[in-house]
Amino acid sequence: MARITFDLDDLRSYVTGIELGSFAKAAERLGRSTSAVSAHLKKLEQQVGSPILRKSGRGMMMTEAGETLLGYARRLLELNDEAAVAVRGLDLQGKVRLGLQEDFGETFLPQVLGSFARAHPRVQIEARIGRNAELIDGVLNGQLDLSLAWDGGTRTPFQQALGQRMMQWIASPDFDFCHWQASGEALPLVVFEAPCLMRNAATTALDRAGIPWRIAFTSRSLAGVWAAVSAGLGVTVRTDSGLPSTLFCQPPGILPELNPIGVVLHRAEDQPQAAVQRLAQIVIERLNS
Repeated sequence: MARITFDLDDLRSYVTGIELGSFAKAAERLGRSTSAVSAHLKKLEQQVGSPILRKSGRGMMMTEAGETLLGYARRLLELNDEAAVAVRGLDLQGKVRLGLQEDFGETFLPQVLGSFARAHPRVQIEARIGRNAELIDGVLNGQLDLSLAWDGGTRTPFQQALGQRMMQWIASPDFDFCHWQASGEALPLVVFEAPCLMRNAATTALDRAGIPWRIAFTSRSLAGVWAAVSAGLGVTVRTDSGLPSTLFCQPPGILPELNPIGVVLHRAEDQPQAAVQRLAQIVIERLNS
């Protein structure tokens, strides 16, 4: 059997189209014609030996082969881009001070720092986990170069919106929603100490729905929140970022629907040093992957 060598441009067209939900948008993003992107997809299907996309209504869906290819394509492109940055940025030096929400600390932070450190070993990184107000103040006061924070309405001079995450009601599998509904008792909440955007979102949604609630547990750390929810002390509101595998997002219907919350990258400067710009780029790429 002949060995298959995938073309990275073909893979990039495929991955970009899937992530944007449109291959026309992918062509625009990549600066290519739609016919060129279509040719890339056709070539991939020929190499794979089976369809990677199928029609679904007015759009397209990945086949099983397409889903498998997508995972490998992302890894190949990530390694290629990391290598390109590494060989071009061997002289990159300096220090970058990064602040971010605790929700991103356990899984997202190691990925970002690992990718950055491998490509730029001469750059020193200082990372700080903090609450929203602390992260924004750190940027405004010049104590942090970058801060990844939830969008609570506070603006900074140099910020970039990075999409939204859906807020969810999160509970332990042992929390008995049926018993709670039947009892007529106030819903026990596990929350951060005030002020907290998601604490406010939870209580506001419950008040609007006429559902009584009580604060069962407060914590200064996300680890404390997860521990209390795992113990069945109550439910909380967070996104699924960093969600422990032992907890689950409550399906719609029992508790009121919540709005999404934005993610914002704040910069201390409009044109920061090259190391800061590169770390910001990696943060954005990781969030969009």
